[in-house]
Amino acid sequence: MITRRAIAALATFVLYFATAFMSPVQAQSNVAQPASPPRSIVLHAAHLLDVETGRTISPGEILVQGELIVEVGSHVTHPHESPLVDLGDATLLPGLIDAHVHLFLHPGAEDLQTVQESVPQRTILATLAARDDLFAGFTAERDMGTEGAGSADTAVRNAINDGLIPGPRLRISGNAIDLLGGHEDAIGYNPAQHVLSNATYANNAEELVTAIRGQLKEGADFIKIYETGPDKIADGRFSTPYQYTEEELTAAVREAARTGHRVAVHAMGEPGTLYAAQAGVVSIDHALQLSDETVRLMREKQIFAVPTFTIFEYFAAHPNTPAQGARDAQMLDLHAQEFKKQIAAGVPFAMGSDVGPFPHGTQAREFVLMVKFGMTPLAALQAGTLNGAKLLGWQNQIGALKPGYDADIIAVPGDPLQDISVLQKVSFVMKNGVIYRK
Repeated sequence: MITRRAIAALATFVLYFATAFMSPVQAQSNVAQPASPPRSIVLHAAHLLDVETGRTISPGEILVQGELIVEVGSHVTHPHESPLVDLGDATLLPGLIDAHVHLFLHPGAEDLQTVQESVPQRTILATLAARDDLFAGFTAERDMGTEGAGSADTAVRNAINDGLIPGPRLRISGNAIDLLGGHEDAIGYNPAQHVLSNATYANNAEELVTAIRGQLKEGADFIKIYETGPDKIADGRFSTPYQYTEEELTAAVREAARTGHRVAVHAMGEPGTLYAAQAGVVSIDHALQLSDETVRLMREKQIFAVPTFTIFEYFAAHPNTPAQGARDAQMLDLHAQEFKKQIAAGVPFAMGSDVGPFPHGTQAREFVLMVKFGMTPLAALQAGTLNGAKLLGWQNQIGALKPGYDADIIAVPGDPLQDISVLQKVSFVMKNGVIYRK
């Protein structure tokens, strides 16, 4: 049996080689190598934020023993010979949770990288992306599809869980599911080349069930389905065709639920978002436009909206053509207007950035945009901690600083309730009681 000490030692070895070939500036950064957690450790900072209530404790201390938080307050027990980590004028927070990431994507032509790069190459890049996200303070994530790399994210998740590589705790979906000629199919290529889709084909309820069974066999934690696309804006009006009917999505949700799993959908607008809400999915990702009935169902069933503003902003600023840039800017403006309506209507939100097409480790920008477009800083934080934990099925385990919770803890300079952008300046990262950045 591999002991935890052996796993931690191996993690240190792997992290050394992951950083050994960086430039001198990178190698001398404030990224600490993980080590076996001591029997107990005390974290001290000027402040500690209770994300459930919004109350700030000053000073703030946390007693960690092994993998768990044992005590939280202004002054906690200091066991004999336990090290004290003094983080100075910083605020302690629970680790951040990004509910929509793509570890197998990086900036550049998305369709081309999935064609030109081998799955082994993309898997290596995914391990580096996972490391970058962890060092940026994201201690848990939901990987929303490998974009043509099949179940390779199973290997990445398992390697992280086994302590072989540094990264967030993960919920993975393997390849997402799409229909022939759908959102993620290889559109625009020479048909004679037979370019593969970036998703798994399923064209009806029966094929959806088959695809779901295959993905669960290969290690998926949840199922991702593309429900809408391609999206259009014409004369100021947004439209997006649905891909699966309510009955087909209901069959998918039922099949996933049979083994205790859930379905998340990429869905921008109506009627696809309504079909997804009626079927009982766990989240509607992007949720650009929702009807009153969809909003009512999402509120009633507690279906999370995951806005992903950052990807729209990035595409608008980095277009392939001026026309595409103008279209993406319009999409972002529309999304911001609709977001305010969704907040007022009581839709539950989880933070998700869609990182991958833009650089990993930079997705705390999503918090800034959520606040810019109408959410309070505390609500944005709750979307990226408490709500994220619930969406990923880790409620009462992570997402808050409470005794008995896993020790996923970060520190940021300043007060995030006054300036949410400090989440982009994480200075300390602990996951599961192991310090990864200090």
